[in-house]
Amino acid sequence: MIVLVAATAIWIAGALTGIARQARLLMLGLLLTATLALHVALRDGHPLREATGGDAGQWLVLTGFVGLAWGYGRILGRVRRAAEARRPPAPPPAGTAAATGPLAPEELRRYARHLTLREIGGPGQGRLRAARVLVVGAGGLGAPAILYLAGSGVGTLGLIDPDAVELSNLGRQIIHGTGDLGRPKVQSAADAVATLNPHVRVLTYARALTAENAADLFAEYDLILDGTDGWETRALSNRAAVAAGVPLIAGALSQWEGQVGLWHPAGGGPCLACVFPEAPAPGLAPTCAEAGVAGPLPGVVGSLMALEAVKHLSGAGRTLRGRLLLWDGLEAEARVVEVPPRPGCPVCGGRGAGAGGA
Repeated sequence: MIVLVAATAIWIAGALTGIARQARLLMLGLLLTATLALHVALRDGHPLREATGGDAGQWLVLTGFVGLAWGYGRILGRVRRAAEARRPPAPPPAGTAAATGPLAPEELRRYARHLTLREIGGPGQGRLRAARVLVVGAGGLGAPAILYLAGSGVGTLGLIDPDAVELSNLGRQIIHGTGDLGRPKVQSAADAVATLNPHVRVLTYARALTAENAADLFAEYDLILDGTDGWETRALSNRAAVAAGVPLIAGALSQWEGQVGLWHPAGGGPCLACVFPEAPAPGLAPTCAEAGVAGPLPGVVGSLMALEAVKHLSGAGRTLRGRLLLWDGLEAEARVVEVPPRPGCPVCGGRGAGAGGA
């Protein structure tokens, strides 16, 4: 009873103080381990051993049942995620169309700083409101991009990511909090968007982007933002965007450096494969988990991705179509290099060659 009361107190106190479920389960595991250790270390008849059941056997049986339940839950979770990955994306639900018509008084106040900009103004804000943007990856780059797109008034945001929030994410993925540990990233991000701007419609896809679902999914959107941490997914996003004829804004990170480009062969620019036709050699492009990354760097690059999206959708200024922005955070240096379409590109065929890439 002492151990059960202690376990109940840990669980309730943790819930009341906002401790994540994962952390509370870890504390219960430590309590059970300590109880077993007492029974192994103390002699028969010891008062503390008697007060906690007297026999280690019952605790070993309980530990076995807990282990089986945990293992079953892990296996079930993997099966569910695999099923989600194979399921084709659902079309936008009926009755959830983005708002149309004049901006409401509350929206006029919300977007007042945009409306004041002559490059955006009312017409540009209307285009943002009507836009449908898919963000691939709700992690380091996706987090600031999603927040700024929502704050800027993009009417419909689609979020696709198969992962759950982990503690190691929280140093840079600012859209998630400690209370979101263990939750699907897309759901955590959707809740943050709802809190920031209730005028934004959010569609979530808790699954990986695959060759089977990318074509149908990309066809539903006007612009794709790829903030994933892996060459394979970025290459897949590029192929699907080229096939759908929609522009792709892709960002990438490594340690202290980042890059952003807008890839749009249908608009006269190159695609990602025009510049990076092949996967990098093993070890040359490690993931953030392998090489590390400065915490604020995704915020810089993800915000630049959102800014390019706002410019492209509203028609403001000169975008990065046909150019690649490189940012060195360690030296605080930025460079923009011209990247024309490549004739004979295996993905887009160099469709933008000769059309101008500015």
